[in-house]
Amino acid sequence: DQESEDDLSASRTSLERQSPHRGNTTVHVCWHRNTSVSMIDFSIAVENQLSGNLLRKFKNSNGWQKLWVVFTNFCMFFYKSHQDNHPLASLPLLGYSLTLPSESENIHKDYVFKLHF
Repeated sequence: DQESEDDLSASRTSLERQSPHRGNTTVHVCWHRNTSVSMIDFSIAVENQLSGNLLRKFKNSNGWQKLWVVFTNFCMFFYKSHQDNHPLASLPLLGYSLTLPSESENIHKDYVFKLHF
């Protein structure tokens, strides 16, 4: 018997399912940002992956958006929920810096950080 398309897609690993999103591969991000990554940094990055709920707020918006976020390979992938197969958006992090918000920004939440490019 031949396997159906659904059976084949169900048996793929999560890494294989993300392959259509090649615009965020390390090679593409390095080329776009005109930078490079050492082999040591790359080997550390592929060993680590964090995921969980994150509240995201854009600089010019008032509200917070709750998303499921996966951080891996120098990129953050944003999903509506942990059950989604494809991300809503992604953010390659090479070239970004991380800071804490200033008191004047009046952000009264725990565990807040800011990303700057």
